[in-house]
Amino acid sequence: MALFGALILALLAGAHAELPGCKIRITSKALELVKQEGLRFLEQELETVTIPDLRGREGHFFYNISEVKVTELQLTFSELHFQPDQELVLQINNASWGLRFRRQLLYWFFYDGGYINASAEGVSIHTALQLSRDPTGRIKVSNVSCQASVSRMHAAFGGTFKKVYEFLSTFITSGMRFLLNQQICPVLYHAGTVLLNSLLDTVPVRSAVDELVGIDYSLLKDPVASTSNLDMEFRGAFYPLTEANWSLPNRAVEPQLQEEERMVYVAFSEFFFDSAMESYFRAGALKLSLVGDKVPHDLDMVLRASYFGSIVLMSPAVIDSPLKLELRVMEPPRCTIKPSGTTVSVTASVTIALLPPNQPEVQLSRMVMDARLSAKMALRGKALRTQLDLRRFRIYSNQSALESLALIPLQTPLKTLLQIAVMPMLNERTWRGVQIPLPEGIDFVREVVTNHAGFLTIGADLHFAKGLREVIEKNRPTDTRDPRTSSAPPPSTAAI
Repeated sequence: MALFGALILALLAGAHAELPGCKIRITSKALELVKQEGLRFLEQELETVTIPDLRGREGHFFYNISEVKVTELQLTFSELHFQPDQELVLQINNASWGLRFRRQLLYWFFYDGGYINASAEGVSIHTALQLSRDPTGRIKVSNVSCQASVSRMHAAFGGTFKKVYEFLSTFITSGMRFLLNQQICPVLYHAGTVLLNSLLDTVPVRSAVDELVGIDYSLLKDPVASTSNLDMEFRGAFYPLTEANWSLPNRAVEPQLQEEERMVYVAFSEFFFDSAMESYFRAGALKLSLVGDKVPHDLDMVLRASYFGSIVLMSPAVIDSPLKLELRVMEPPRCTIKPSGTTVSVTASVTIALLPPNQPEVQLSRMVMDARLSAKMALRGKALRTQLDLRRFRIYSNQSALESLALIPLQTPLKTLLQIAVMPMLNERTWRGVQIPLPEGIDFVREVVTNHAGFLTIGADLHFAKGLREVIEKNRPTDTRDPRTSSAPPPSTAAI
C-alpha cells in the first residue's frame, strides 16, 4: 500500500513538473578545448601561490627560508572528464614546479645567506567541481573537492655552508613540501567557487531582449552529468517587460538531445518561439499603420480604384483625404516545427480607411489576412537568429462570401506590400537574435540545424573569443577572500 501511494505521488509530481523550452548538452568533445583554456588560467593562478616562511633549528644551526616564489610551472599530464555525481573532474599527474627562495643560516656567530633555486616534482592534483542550480535559477559551482600531493623536492644549495645545507636539506625540503601541499587546494577552491562563478554570472538568467520583451533562462533543475556529456534544462520562455510575472503554459513537445558528435547541442521546442511571439503580441508590437505618403503610390491607386464606388458617394472633402492602411495581428502567431521545416502561422486584420482632416476616419473595408511564413534558424556567435520568408497569403471577408470575391484583385498588391515593406521590418528585428545561455567570451562556430517533430536542435563547436583570464578579470568580484584564509576548506585530503 505504501508503495502504491509513493507511485501515485511520483506520477503527480511528474505531471506538474515544468517542461523545458530549451536544453543544452555539452559533450566530451568540448572538454579538450575547455581543458586547454582552463589549464592556462589554472597555471596563472597556481603561479601566484604564496608559501609561508619556513624557520627551524637543528642542533646549533638556525635556518630561515623566506620569499618563496614560483618561477616555472609545467602541467604535463592532465585529463578533464565528466563523472556522474561529480560533474567535472580534473586530474593532473607528474607536474613540476620551479621555485626560488631566500636562505638564511646562523651557526654560532657565523651567518650565511642568499637565494636558491628548487624544484617540486611528481605533483598530483585531483579536483572535482560540483555544479548545481542556485535559488535564482543560475548555474553555479556549489562545491570543489580537492586532493593534492608533492612527491619530491630538490634544492640546489651552495655557498660557504653547502655541506651543512646538504645535511639540513631533508628537513628543509620536507617542510617546504608540506607547505606547498597546504597551498594548492585553497587556490583551486578559490578559483572554482569565486573566480569561476564570476564567469558563470555572465550567463543570462532573466534579461531584456529589447525594449519590449525579456527572456527567462532559469535552470529548472541541477545539471546532470554522464560519462560522455553534461545536460542542462532551461525554462526558455519570453515575457513582456511590462508583465514580468506573466508566463505562457508550456504544452509543447519536450525537446530531446541524443547526438554527441559535436561539442555542444542546443534544442528549442515550439514553446520557445510561441512564447516569444505571444510576448510581442501582448506588448502591442504586432501591428503596422501606413498613412498618406507611407502607402506605396501604386497600392494607393489600386485601393482607391477598388473602392471607387464607395468613395464617389462621399463629400468632396473626403474623396481627396489621405489613405490609411492598418495591419493588426488578431491573435498570437503560432510556430510549427516539422522535419521538413519551421513555419509560423499569422492571422491579422487589414483595415482600409480615409482620414479627412479634423474628422473621424472613414472606414472603407476591413478584411482578414492569413499568412504562413517559413523560418530558418541560425547561430551567430551565441545569438539565435531567425530569417522569415512569406510563403502563403490570402485575404477574405468574414462578413460575406460576395465581399471575399470582391477582394481578389487586392490579393497581389497586398502581398507585394508585405514582401516589400513588412517582411524587411520583421527580419530586421528577428535577425538581431537572442542570446543563448553561454558565458561571456565563448561563441558557437560551424553550426548545423536539424528539425524534428515539435522541436529543433543546433549542433555546433565552441570557440573562445576571449580568454578565461580576460573575462574573469573583467567580472572579478571586488570583495574576494584570500584563498589562504581559514574559511577555505581543508587544504587537501591526501596523505602528506
